[in-house]
Amino acid sequence: MLIAQITDLHIRLPGQKAYRVVETDRYLPPAVRRLNAMHPRPDLVLVSGDLTDFGRPAEYAHLKQMLDQLAMPYYVMPGNHDSRSTLREVFVGHDYLGSADGFLHFTVDTGPVRIIALDTTVPEQSHGELCDVRLAWLAARLAEAPTIPTLVAMHHPPFDTGIAHMDAIGLRQGRDALDTLLRGYSHIERVICGHVHRTVFTRFGGTVASICPGVAHQVALDLTAAGPSAFTLEPPGFHVHRWDGRQLVTHVAAIDVFAGPYPFHENGGLIDE
Repeated sequence: MLIAQITDLHIRLPGQKAYRVVETDRYLPPAVRRLNAMHPRPDLVLVSGDLTDFGRPAEYAHLKQMLDQLAMPYYVMPGNHDSRSTLREVFVGHDYLGSADGFLHFTVDTGPVRIIALDTTVPEQSHGELCDVRLAWLAARLAEAPTIPTLVAMHHPPFDTGIAHMDAIGLRQGRDALDTLLRGYSHIERVICGHVHRTVFTRFGGTVASICPGVAHQVALDLTAAGPSAFTLEPPGFHVHRWDGRQLVTHVAAIDVFAGPYPFHENGGLIDE
């Protein structure tokens, strides 16, 4: 099973620039084309938050038109730039969005790997939280299928990265409780996150936790304590999580057009000319 993860799209309307620099809506179509052209294609795409830049209806409508070009099913999660109510209004037919407690968390049970998507957002705030209600929901979902390999997806990473301005708006509430909860289950293959716009891996909750790069701009890699809140136009990318029946392996894919692939071998040996 192949699960593609894209994140932090920050879609604005055509011609509008995020932070006066990035026409974010120009970056998503190449990502969609790259995903559709993959062989084999991903079985599904998970979009792990910050779908739009300001959570406006027109931004979501523009986003949906582009995501609907994907050749495989896709699932959208909220991030701190999103509006729960507007997201649900625009993404008609995405019935997984919403629960009795008002949060936009959900499960995906369409393959050999189960996805549990957590809503970590706090309205009109940049940081994330996991309150008792959300943690109880997660505990119930983990207990439902304790033998099925599972990905826990969340926008805000539950660990510090060393990028100070992003760590300040990470998951502020519920880290220790989440760590303890996840350690109680052996079937959690990965905790996958967005928010930081970079590829990052660490250990958390007795498993591996990862952050996916952004589809448009990337957060600057500055590990000084007083590093400024800044971004770069490094090559955008996404993650592909591959389950082979035994283990989960993650690949980082760049979104661009590159020369190749070229062969290493010819006529039974390495090319030497």
